[in-house]
Amino acid sequence: MVLWRLRQQPCPRSAFYQGGWRVTIKRGNYEATEWQSKPGDRADVLVIGGGASGATVSKFLAHEGLHVVCLEQGTWVNTAEYTGNRREYELSMFGRWHKNPNARGLPEDYPLEVSNCDIDPVMYNAVGGGSVHFGGMWPRIMPSDFRLKSTFGIGDDWPISWEELWPFYDLNDQDWGCAAMVGDPAFPIMGTPPMPAHPINDYGRRFAQGMNKLGWHWWPAPNAIANQNHHGLVPCVRYGTCESGCPNGSKASADITHWPYAIRDGATLVTRARVREITIDSQGLASGAIFLDVEGNEHQVEADVVVMAANGIGTARLLLMSTSNRFPQGLANSSGLVGRRLMLNPCPMVIGVYDEPLHSWMGPAGQNVHSFEFYETDESRGHALGGSWMTMPTGGPYAAAEILAQDGDDIHGPGLLDKVGEIMGYSQLVAMVTADLPHEDNRVELDSTLTDSSGLPAPRVTYKQDANSDALIDWHIDKVGEALYASGASRVINFPAMPDQPGHLLGTARMGNDPGTSVVDKYGRSHDVPNLYVVDGSVFVTSCAISPTGTITALALRTAHHLLQNAIDQLTPD
Repeated sequence: MVLWRLRQQPCPRSAFYQGGWRVTIKRGNYEATEWQSKPGDRADVLVIGGGASGATVSKFLAHEGLHVVCLEQGTWVNTAEYTGNRREYELSMFGRWHKNPNARGLPEDYPLEVSNCDIDPVMYNAVGGGSVHFGGMWPRIMPSDFRLKSTFGIGDDWPISWEELWPFYDLNDQDWGCAAMVGDPAFPIMGTPPMPAHPINDYGRRFAQGMNKLGWHWWPAPNAIANQNHHGLVPCVRYGTCESGCPNGSKASADITHWPYAIRDGATLVTRARVREITIDSQGLASGAIFLDVEGNEHQVEADVVVMAANGIGTARLLLMSTSNRFPQGLANSSGLVGRRLMLNPCPMVIGVYDEPLHSWMGPAGQNVHSFEFYETDESRGHALGGSWMTMPTGGPYAAAEILAQDGDDIHGPGLLDKVGEIMGYSQLVAMVTADLPHEDNRVELDSTLTDSSGLPAPRVTYKQDANSDALIDWHIDKVGEALYASGASRVINFPAMPDQPGHLLGTARMGNDPGTSVVDKYGRSHDVPNLYVVDGSVFVTSCAISPTGTITALALRTAHHLLQNAIDQLTPD
């Protein structure tokens, strides 16, 4: 039996432990000081990872009075560190703010062995995790995504329905500061968001005009980007640099929207904590974790329940590292599926170039308008699955030079600035998120030689884009080009793979009802270890053709409600 201690009042500790040093850091209205575990101190819930899903679980459970400890191997990033409002912005994307950990190489990163990858996955280790780097797109996956096998004979059905997730989407919209316009005829039903949709920019209007000519769907897109003061967020000033951290504090990221409230309510956040192993007790239950601080010292945290929220690569890596006599192939891996069925959502894009200015450096970025015209599977196209489209800014001079290079222009010499001037401000980007099929050979394993700076095995990632994805991408690129020409573009430039994408790491600990063919149940609870949960994108059964953060966090919030109900049930007399 799992022992829970449900408190009537929030836990009084409001702290985090950073790298073995005593620190006092002020962020907003709270201060954080050193936390050290003491003999006999035991968390109700230990969360591994302080990103979007881990913060969602921590915030909810701490507010309900549970003693939550979260281990995050990154640290806080101050809003003033982001470069999106400074001249060095584009150059900084090749160093400190690069999305690829292999290129970034920060102490809190771990390397990825990707020699067998068609697409390099990206991630970010910090308080807030990938939500620091995501664009703030806030769509919901379609009801059909939960029933692909029943509807189209593709992949597998999820063990839950869209209707089960709907209320958690609505709750999340409030927490994450969704700005949206309800009534989209192609979009699942949603409650009233806390803010209206952002105004449509010049390039968004131009794209919409082209879609109207073709009779295709478009709608003002939902974003987790504030246009009013909301839960620590301030109104967007349209820098258009959302994907490298918002220097204005307008884009929702978990370090702003969740962690201040979780810590206020008693959660303990341990930063610069590199987890080495999830421990188990003599009964085969998860008992906590061993982590290393920045000096290499080992620490152990004990807990009644362990929640994995380290993303679709990090969670698989840590479960595979946590071997024992009871679990020789990795924790929770009796199915052999931990690390298998990795899906990355390939993201192509098309640039439309126009003869008149569109102010196309302006945000949000974020999405301006979106389209689900070709989202669902249609066998007549020659491929399965579909894609969603969204308009975004094309950026500054370096981005314009990259666009020219993709188009085959000679970008050297005295004419460079003139050529850049033809693109910058005169173009728009249409990004596509395409669904991909789960294949067991696309996987995360432990590399035999490459390690992180602590000597722990690095993940070896294998991802091969299949013929279905190739055909799907080619088809959507052609259709987007058709829409851009209909909107008045003088030329279009195709990018079959969008730079610095994807950050969608899905499927490596899939949910399901059968322990032989899945890792966790419909609440993210391990079939093998009944007090171990997974709440990140690992649990996806199939991918979806949208940015998945809103769905990942809705699933995490659903699991948090389930955990709380379990705690109440165990304390309620029969």
